[in-house]
Amino acid sequence: MIRTALLSIVLPCIATPALLAADEALAFQSLFNGRDLSGWVDVNTSPETWTVKDGILVCSGNPTGVMRSEKQYENFILEIEWRHMKEGGNSGVFVWSEGAPAPGQQLPKGMEVQMLELQWPRLNPKPDGSPNHPGYVSGELFGANGLQAVPDFPRGERSMSKEMRCKGAGEWNQYVVVCTDGVIKLSINGKFVNGMSQASVRKGYLCLEAEGSEIHFRNIRLLELPGGMATPEQTAPLAKP
Repeated sequence: MIRTALLSIVLPCIATPALLAADEALAFQSLFNGRDLSGWVDVNTSPETWTVKDGILVCSGNPTGVMRSEKQYENFILEIEWRHMKEGGNSGVFVWSEGAPAPGQQLPKGMEVQMLELQWPRLNPKPDGSPNHPGYVSGELFGANGLQAVPDFPRGERSMSKEMRCKGAGEWNQYVVVCTDGVIKLSINGKFVNGMSQASVRKGYLCLEAEGSEIHFRNIRLLELPGGMATPEQTAPLAKP
């Protein structure tokens, strides 16, 4: 159960007296039951890409693609824990996403919350052999495949976290992702360090990404908040059943 204190700090725009009085009605719901893939739809991966073992959602990383939520979400708080199983791993979670790959792409249009293992810049160097930009790792945010947004901490059109807070291969990380009316804020392992605003898409699917490396997920929970002001143009199209 989310506490009134968190609502009043993180979501002052909706923490009205009426909402605070009805605080007991706001509760996180699990999006992963620890047994199977209920509530998720494979978009363009394979039956072997996503499995459940010992209460953990295991993604093999292959082929590249996504698994999406059954329903769309607009305003919400998402909690998710993840760990890469080898150095240089690449993955992420999409919010406000379309439920199909963008034309000519393996991944959808949406806001990507990056999940890169800390050694990714070293193992994916620049053409001159030097390490890639460290801003890629530790929760970079960016609009993928056509979604536009304004970065809080610009690295070009992307927003890189103010602190390097992610842990390396084999260690669990916790993201708290707060999405309200086109604004996204990201907490990494207990501290808010990144954000974007004015997203061109503000309602859509959640997607978990497979991109070449084994990654594990657990404790995927979502608190759905009251609907906001997303227009039809700011809403992802409904995916085919």
